[in-house]
Amino acid sequence: MDSPVPPHPSEPRPRRRDRHGRGMRGPVAPPQVPLSASRGESFRDLVQDSVERLERRWPQLADVDFLVLDVPGAPEDTVPLGRSEPAAKGQPAQVVVYRRPVEIRTKNRDERAMLVHEVVVEQVAELLGLSPESVDPRYGQD
Repeated sequence: MDSPVPPHPSEPRPRRRDRHGRGMRGPVAPPQVPLSASRGESFRDLVQDSVERLERRWPQLADVDFLVLDVPGAPEDTVPLGRSEPAAKGQPAQVVVYRRPVEIRTKNRDERAMLVHEVVVEQVAELLGLSPESVDPRYGQD
């Protein structure tokens, strides 16, 4: 005897549309909107803004690598916000800013931008052997 209902396939069919028939939803925000940027990307943008601000006054910073790392590598008594390393054989000078320690110490984007700039200025000053005030005259005034 033939059955009027065909047998169910063993695997479920892939869904082509959502259950209301409106289709797949798109991203929440377009890529050019800051909402779509991750915290790490936003932090890198803050560091880049600070570096560009300093490079106008100190063109020799074009040869320095500016890096963003999440956390410092080796555990220490105090958690550093950044570090600088002078140029070595075949290696350019480096300035490293640690993202998580800076984020933990700030409450909003404006505070974070100010602290990032202070950290970058302090590390550049250490690298150049100058005081932070001579690297950026507005250091500590923001």
